[in-house]
Amino acid sequence: MVQPLSYLKETASQTAGPYVHIGLLPRQAGFEIFANNLGEAMVGPKTKGERVTIQGRLIDGAGVPIKDALIEIWQANAAGRYNHSADRQDKPIDDDFRGWGRSGCDFETGRYCFRTIKPGQVVGRNGHRPMAPHINLWIVARGINIGLSTRMYFADEDAANAADPVLNIIEPASRRKTLMGQRQLRDQEVVYNFDIYLQGERETVFFDI
Repeated sequence: MVQPLSYLKETASQTAGPYVHIGLLPRQAGFEIFANNLGEAMVGPKTKGERVTIQGRLIDGAGVPIKDALIEIWQANAAGRYNHSADRQDKPIDDDFRGWGRSGCDFETGRYCFRTIKPGQVVGRNGHRPMAPHINLWIVARGINIGLSTRMYFADEDAANAADPVLNIIEPASRRKTLMGQRQLRDQEVVYNFDIYLQGERETVFFDI
């Protein structure tokens, strides 16, 4: 007789770390084992779009930067299309843009960094209401049993952000600012700073996906 699932014991969980870099970012851990190290540089010489750097820190509930976390990002290209077969939009694919990146927080400063392009607007679910330019982030670290998902929007895209269907369901509205990357110009380089807060008054909005 098959017993109901309620009688089955839950499988034990385990955090992703502290040795996550050895398998996923070996170069940062001091190991040169991959011929092609996929990482924070997502652009090639022919990539279309405005080149930007996205950087920030992952900060715990005590306000201390986490220095051994791993962050992956996934985004559309400058035309607003993902480099994936599930994206059926009638927009061009950029063969010189991967659309995916992986970075670890620096062991000394706690900063993560991605060199990419500013994405275009993507069509929303069922082809309605285009979403504002944004970048999807996935975060793992020791002490985190399930990867955390969030987004970074661009603070200088006021009109697009105001109409974005995802931002508009976040209440109270004051919480939306936790998803905004702030534009800066450093030595002729466009940088968007995006600090991610795991807990506390400034906690970043995370999505259950």
